[in-house]
Amino acid sequence: MVRDGFFYALGLGVVAAILWYLKMPSVLVGLPIVLAAFFLWFFRDPARTIPQGPGEIVSPADGVVTEAELIETTSGSRLRLSIFLNVFDVHVNRSPVGGIVKLAELRKGQFLNAMKAESALNNEQTLIVIDAGGYDVSFKQIAGLLARRIVCNLKVGDRVERGQRMGLIKFGSRVDVLLPAEANLKVKTGTRVRGGSSVLAVLPEAIPKVVVA
Repeated sequence: MVRDGFFYALGLGVVAAILWYLKMPSVLVGLPIVLAAFFLWFFRDPARTIPQGPGEIVSPADGVVTEAELIETTSGSRLRLSIFLNVFDVHVNRSPVGGIVKLAELRKGQFLNAMKAESALNNEQTLIVIDAGGYDVSFKQIAGLLARRIVCNLKVGDRVERGQRMGLIKFGSRVDVLLPAEANLKVKTGTRVRGGSSVLAVLPEAIPKVVVA
């Protein structure tokens, strides 16, 4: 359980207690209790079995793959996977690979619908680049219409493990992952994935190091 869930639930519990003390109707007293239960469920943080195969890249988030395509960047061809999270998905994010954090920065922006392609460029987001040893993998936590709070616990120089918890996006949005073009995809558009346990792609053991941004 992410501690945010306890904070929301505690606050709503206090509201329910005040309404009960004031002898408000049962419906009014029950509403904050129901909301408190929802927040405890929403901020759940289930244990996951992390794949240990060489070169495997795991999903950083729960959700549905909405894009899986080859794109051109300033650093050359890359595979981009977009994962959309709805309000019912687990919102704890995990590192797709193990390695050293090279970049972790918040980029201010808009709050467009995360299903729109332009949200990857224009929406508020956190960009993380990880040196996985021989290649870099980057991923973005992208805000949306409802998700206006991004939490990233990583900073430059941190060593992370594959599948390690690194933050969350509150109330739905999307996560994009940029991989070397040589990666062998294991998912496609429409595939439902689970953060930390679903393998998105497998990389050759030796890929020339590139900068992904």
